This record gives sequence, structure tokens and C-alpha cells, in this order.
Amino acid sequence: MSEDIFKQIISHAKEYGYIFQSSEIYDGLSAVYDYGQNGVELKNNIKQYWWKAMVQLNENIVGIDSAIFMHPTTWKASGHVDAFNDPLIDNKDSKKRYRADVLIEDYCGKLEAKIDKEVEKAAKRFGDAFDKAQFVSTNQRVVEYQQKIDETLKRMGKSLEKNDLADVKALIEELEITDPLTGSKNWTEVRQFNLMFGTKLGATTDTSMDLYLRPETAQGIFLNYLNVQKTGRMKIPFGIAQIGKAFRNEIVARQFIFRMREFEQMEMQFFVPPGTELDWFAKWKEIRLNWHKALGLGDENYRYHDHEKLAHYANAATDIEFKFPFGFKELEGIHSRTDFDLSQHQNFSGKKIQYFDNEKNESYVPFVVETSVGLDRLVLAIFSNSLKNETLEDGSERTVLALPPALAPIKAAILPLVKKDGLPEMAEKILNQLKFDFNVMYEEKDSIGKRYRRMDAIGTPFCITVDHDSLNDGAVTLRYRDSMKQERIPVEKLNEIIDREVNMKYLLAKI
Repeated sequence: MSEDIFKQIISHAKEYGYIFQSSEIYDGLSAVYDYGQNGVELKNNIKQYWWKAMVQLNENIVGIDSAIFMHPTTWKASGHVDAFNDPLIDNKDSKKRYRADVLIEDYCGKLEAKIDKEVEKAAKRFGDAFDKAQFVSTNQRVVEYQQKIDETLKRMGKSLEKNDLADVKALIEELEITDPLTGSKNWTEVRQFNLMFGTKLGATTDTSMDLYLRPETAQGIFLNYLNVQKTGRMKIPFGIAQIGKAFRNEIVARQFIFRMREFEQMEMQFFVPPGTELDWFAKWKEIRLNWHKALGLGDENYRYHDHEKLAHYANAATDIEFKFPFGFKELEGIHSRTDFDLSQHQNFSGKKIQYFDNEKNESYVPFVVETSVGLDRLVLAIFSNSLKNETLEDGSERTVLALPPALAPIKAAILPLVKKDGLPEMAEKILNQLKFDFNVMYEEKDSIGKRYRRMDAIGTPFCITVDHDSLNDGAVTLRYRDSMKQERIPVEKLNEIIDREVNMKYLLAKI
């Protein structure tokens, strides 16, 4: 990844009101970010796209909003107290701390970049006759790189599964992985680090109870399984969806909003009869990938990654990975969680958590298929993919944030050509006409060209310019962000034309 590209993404996000460093006036807080006036609109639009696709379009999926604080036994039952760890390693020379598995994954990422370069060179050499699949499977250098990646990840997965941390360190040493900052190979032993944030509940130290900030939103769904199933008269298969904050004391939080200590998840737990979970797992993999692809960010930017190391509760797990500026990384996880969670809560609580199946005339603990998206990662994926620097026909340049129109924070900007002659008044009328259907804004500062460029950079799909002719003919100039095409439109047709481009229902119909 070019550092310059990533710096531009972070800088653009701040300059145009998307994302700010938290507590910036106090020099910030590491890996904690605030969403600005445009960032929160983008984030809310993504939430709406997910919620409508998951809950509104599915009769057998409902939503909840569970509390961040839960009874501490929740985390004992779920395994988080004993098993929610990341492998930690320190460099003795730089005194920097790293996740051992991420160091190894980054090493494999560099090999993937080498494969991409070989493919790129070959594509140039062979032109239209280039067969990528054949080249990747037959080119000796590419095959060796891929073999090295597969062997490395498989070995790491097995070692982590067996908690063989000595072998994880041995692998780092064999691969000659160095400290990214100093190049030092002087590593400590690998050790486990629990990621949960602890807190207290109670008025005094003597009587307070030890609690955790939830490290995932899923357990709130499992604790409410019976409540939802009974009050909603839900029949299996059915799902419970939730959007909410989670907290993890990451060893190394980095790459802007990709890995944060306070983040938001969009999760759905789908309850199914035992024995059907792998079929549903395959279905949800496909459904979720289609949801992502409907955004139009490029099908080639997505791929599945099957887990070598399964979590203690899973019998199948796949990530949907996205090609971020720093390579392919996890965007969403689909997991077959078996009956682990509900069975554990049944055992620890002493309450019967089962489903009576009228057709089979039997009770059982349902199995669960989970889909879990990192909302902040999705913001970063969409934002980074949409940010483009373009050279125009006249040689000038523009920076445009080509967000999917349905997700754009501001759908249209109303711009009076000048701040006089009744143009601002007409622009205000148009604003009042549109604001009940769309999030729109009024802008009169600077020349019209500068205002167009600013709206391009914010990601606004439409600019509506009110000029002197508008007072006479009742028409305005509608400018399209991506093509920069301009056309005269009667004011009364604006709602209809804008709606065709930005209405969420047209995005949902693509899934």
C-alpha cells in the first residue's frame, strides 16, 4: 500500500467532516475516532441499508437493541473470560508491541502483493490473450509464493488452535519477520492477552460488581432468544438482528478506523434445526456477498477466506474480505456457531433454553448461523474505494468521492449563482421543497466552480444551480457528480429525478 494514498484518505475524511480523532484538542486518544457531520450520515445510511435488507425484507428476521452491560456470568458462559485472547509479542529493541498473528498475516500479504505484480507484468506482456487463471496456476514463481502463503497460514492456524505459542514464535523467526519500524528481529516469547475491558457496577468499592464492556453484540441476542421467540411467536428457522457498539482492548489498533477499541457491529444470529446449519451457512455466505456487491464497489474487490483456525464454538467459518488500500482484509464474518452459545447459557443459568418443534414433536437447542459485519470497516471500505483523483479533458484535476448515491450524506446541494437578484430566495424555496424527501443543503459561498468541486469532494450526487433564467422559466441546472453532465430541469421534476438515483429501494432491489 502506498502510504500517500492512506494519508490522503485520512486527511480527506477530516477535511470534509467525515471522521475526526477523538479528543483531538487533548492530543487525541489512540485508536478512538469520532464521526463528523457527514460521517454520521454515511454511517446511518449504511445501517439503514443493512437493517432494511436484513429485517424489513425478511419476514422471519426481527431486530433488538440489547444493553452494553450484561451479567458477568454471560462472559464466563460464552468462553470470553477464559479464551478471548490474542497472541502478543514485543520487540525488545523498539519496545513496540504487536499481534503475532497479524505480523505473520502481513508477511503473507507481502507475498500476495508479489503475486499481483507478476500477474500485472504478464497481463501487459500478453495483452488480450492473457489468461489469468492459467497463469496463476502454472507460473512457477506465483505457484511457489501461493504455496508459501498456504503453508504459513495453515501452520499458524494449527499452532493457535493448540495454543502452541512457542511454535508461533518459531514461525516468526523462520520467516525472518522483522519489526516494521526498526527491522529488528529481537522478539520476546509470544503470550496470550485478554481483550475485554473491565469496569465496575455499584455505588461503593466494597459492594460493586465486576463487569465487562461487551466485546461483541452477539451474546445480547442469545440472552434474549427466549424473550423474542415467545413474544414474537417465531418459528424456526428465524433470525435476530442487532446493531450496536462493542469494545476490545486491541494490542495494536491501527490502520485508521479498520481496527479500533470502540467500534460498531451489525450482527444477525439465525436459529436453525440441528443438522441443517451447514446448508444455511452456505446460503448466508451467498446472500451476504450479494448484499456487498450491490453497492457497486467492484466484484473483483471481494473474496471468501475460509478459516484454518476455527473458534471454539464453530464448525465452519468464512470471512468476506475486501481489498482495502492495505490489501485484502476481513469485512464480514459468517460463522456456524453450532448450539454452543445457547447450550452454555442453559447450563450456566439453569434455565431451559430450547425450541419445541411441533412438526417433529420434540424439543431441542437450536443451532446458530451468524453473520457479523464491522460497520466502521464498511465505512472505510466504501470511503476508500470511492475516493478518486481525476484528470479532466481540459487538463485540470478534481477530487471526487464517488459514494453510492443512496449512501451519500447529502443528496443534493442547492446553489444560487449569485447572492442577489432574488436567486437566494428561489434556492431557499427549492430547499424547502426537497428537504422532506432528501438530506439537502444550501451553499452560496465562493464561485460556482469552487462550489461544484467542494460538493464533488463531499460526495454529493447532485448540484442544483439557480440562475437568472430560473426566475423566468422555472427551470434549474442539474449537475451530476460522476459524469459532470448538466441539464435544465423544471423545478417540479427535481424530486422525481433525484429519487430515482438515491432511493434506498433501488439499491435493495439489486441484492
